[in-house]
Amino acid sequence: MRRAILKKFILVLLAALFINSIIFYLISSHMILNMATKDMTYTIEMIDRLLNYEDEAGLNGQVERMEEFTGAEDTRVTLIRFDGTVVFDTDAATQKLDNHLGRTEVQEALSSGIGYAKRYSETLRKHLLYAAYRSPRSDMILRISVPYSGLSEYLPMLLPAALISFLAALACAFVFTKRFVDSVTKPLRDIATELQKVKGDYTELHFGSCLYPELNVIAETTMEMSKNVKDYLSRIEKEKHIRQEFFSNASHELKTPITSIQGYAELIESGMIQDESMKLDFIRRIKKEAANMAGLINDILMISRLEAKDAEVLVSDVRISPLLEDIVDSLKPAAADSQVFVHIDCQPLCVRANPQQMKELLSNLVGNAVKYNHPGGQVWVNIREQDENIVIRVRDNGVGIPQESLDRIFERFYRVDKGRSRKQGGTGLGLSIVKHIVNFYHGSIRVTSELEKGTEFTVMIPVKWEEL
Repeated sequence: MRRAILKKFILVLLAALFINSIIFYLISSHMILNMATKDMTYTIEMIDRLLNYEDEAGLNGQVERMEEFTGAEDTRVTLIRFDGTVVFDTDAATQKLDNHLGRTEVQEALSSGIGYAKRYSETLRKHLLYAAYRSPRSDMILRISVPYSGLSEYLPMLLPAALISFLAALACAFVFTKRFVDSVTKPLRDIATELQKVKGDYTELHFGSCLYPELNVIAETTMEMSKNVKDYLSRIEKEKHIRQEFFSNASHELKTPITSIQGYAELIESGMIQDESMKLDFIRRIKKEAANMAGLINDILMISRLEAKDAEVLVSDVRISPLLEDIVDSLKPAAADSQVFVHIDCQPLCVRANPQQMKELLSNLVGNAVKYNHPGGQVWVNIREQDENIVIRVRDNGVGIPQESLDRIFERFYRVDKGRSRKQGGTGLGLSIVKHIVNFYHGSIRVTSELEKGTEFTVMIPVKWEEL
């Protein structure tokens, strides 16, 4: 890249110098032509003033003497009448000259008083510059001509100086171009070197600042991309770990009831249990474990449906207050066993949602508040509409959650107190389902807790979530 940029710069410089030389040549030629025509105009006007047109017989002699006035041997003076007839010419016999009325400089002199032309003279076999002047003192046109080669006669003097200046400019430009190219390519090389350090671990990259904001943008963008890739890989690794843990826990949770069912069934099948009441007890336990296993599978399927956002969800108008009352009624036996009192304060609200999801959300929040409470404890459920959001607050004065566990309680199968959780029952997926439901409705959930003082969950769900 460095060589390519340097090469292109040199080519651009050469092109610029070439164009500059052409422009210099054209401007210089034009200036030389202007200077020559001015000098010739001054000369021809002076000749006109000095000539005595009344002495026509001696006019030729006067013109010949004027050659000394011009100061150049190759200067040619011609007298031409208005009809184009050549009266006298210092370099050729008049009888050999044709009519000059059609000459450009003569036509211009007749029309505007003075005219100029540059052409090749067949008579003298050289390029000449002509200046014609219409005399105000007679019916004559004075014409003077000099050999004219433009800038070419100065080239032998100009070429050495031009060559030296060209080489000096080329050398200076090469040095500055090299420095400029280095200032551009060095940051790019630094970026490439830094990127080569990445061997799959995507450690954070660091680039020094350079002179050009555009290259700084590249460096900053590269660092940002590296950080995003690192975060993305970390997230994938975390999700992989969670998924592995999920399958492990799900297998364990399913294995426990299956083992119990198998054990009870084998005992009944072996004929060792003759007591009918014990057989009925085993059958009830088999049914309970089967129900637990079915509940676990249903919870896993619900989480899968919530995570698959393209899954179709049927919504309808859900009245929150009657739904909450049904949930609390279903929890009354468990609350009575634990001697926990549930207080309800719910506005008459209606929301467009999936009834089963709303039931799962409220059941898990209120059910956990009842399960993880002290005998004689209390649960407060408050539901209000606030700023176009349904705000659900479930507070208890139960056992509480340790601060180090607050960030993990929404993970699947995570249990704060595994022994107590097993005793209380449940699949360990309740709060994970709650979190997924809240995210599905573009809501938010917040939890505050203090050990042995209680826990409060606050859920906010937009009333018009379908419009988001």
